[in-house]
Amino acid sequence: MGKWKILHNLLACVSILLILYALIKNYVIDPGAVEFLSHKTGLKRELNLPVWLKVMYVHVAFSCIAMASGLLNFSTRIFKKSRKFHRINGYVYIVSVLLVVLTSGYMAPYATGGKISSIGFNLINMIWPLITITALIQIKKNRIIRHRNWMIRSYAFCFTNMVIHLITTLFHQGFGLMYATSYTIGVYGSIVLLLIIPDIIIRTIGQSREVANSA
Repeated sequence: MGKWKILHNLLACVSILLILYALIKNYVIDPGAVEFLSHKTGLKRELNLPVWLKVMYVHVAFSCIAMASGLLNFSTRIFKKSRKFHRINGYVYIVSVLLVVLTSGYMAPYATGGKISSIGFNLINMIWPLITITALIQIKKNRIIRHRNWMIRSYAFCFTNMVIHLITTLFHQGFGLMYATSYTIGVYGSIVLLLIIPDIIIRTIGQSREVANSA
């Protein structure tokens, strides 16, 4: 089994688990986001809870759609079977990313950790669509490998929430820092990791294919 297939299978398992977790947690277990909102202290602007919750529901829904559609488009089998589906699904992914970014832009001013965290989320809201549009431009120019590589970089940002919470947990529970401080570190730490890890994956896949071609 090649490295790409192993990576895709691993990605599928993690993505499906995260989608199920996000849907159950936000729509069934805690639809009022009570636990999440309990960490938001000292907000500079008043939070309109009904509106914020509706935006959050849209945000979560399209985050899950982006993760699912992106995963499907990484499937070599689906690509070979129907390029039309791959193309349409690619646009579904792009629209989903833009809606995730749009809703995130609304919620950014209310981010845990205050203005510094808000700036971090706004950076993500600029970086992610820029990378995604670059992937679209590459395929329009028929640069398939570059398109795939930029899509790997884009898809990494589907895991922003997971990475933020992993880093937050590490610094809050592991090192004993305040939750808000840990969360801010998580936001900026996720940006760094989600820009570095995809390039490691891209180099690994490229090297494995070079070895396969020379064998």
